[in-house]
Amino acid sequence: MSSNRFIHALYDDDDALLKAVKNIRSENYHIDEVYTPFPVHGLDKALGLEETRISIMAFIYGCLGLIIAVVMMNFIMIQDWPQNIGGKPSFSYLENMPAFVPIMFEMTVFFAAHLMVITFYLRSKLWPFKKAENPNPLTTDDKFLVEIELSDNEKGLTSLLKKSGAIEVSVIEKSE
Repeated sequence: MSSNRFIHALYDDDDALLKAVKNIRSENYHIDEVYTPFPVHGLDKALGLEETRISIMAFIYGCLGLIIAVVMMNFIMIQDWPQNIGGKPSFSYLENMPAFVPIMFEMTVFFAAHLMVITFYLRSKLWPFKKAENPNPLTTDDKFLVEIELSDNEKGLTSLLKKSGAIEVSVIEKSE
């Protein structure tokens, strides 16, 4: 059962945030989200997040780009419209392949880069005209916010957050 009450703890230092996240997790509280104005080194490990699989997808997307480049060049330059360019034979793909290496490289990089960006946006649920989900505008400037779902632990969690260096602790009702 999901509650719609959350506690927000605001921090003004990234080192204090990292220590607080470790303390909160050691007390077996589940952190729903952390909002930061810049990437904080080690925060993903402190939150216990799994490693991303985007590198595997980059390899697959690169292979797809390479295959499409080879098929495209073979069809265009050998089968469909063979031309004698610079004295190169136009009847065999393998004999022309050294000339095609830059195209194969560029298509591999093109597919990997563009499809990784699209995959990232889709997995992050980011798309044009999406309403911002940032609960506190200070987190785009110089503050850090930890969001934890409340059940019946408000008093203990509030004291833990204050002890961990939070400059402000507030309970928020979210309508969903």
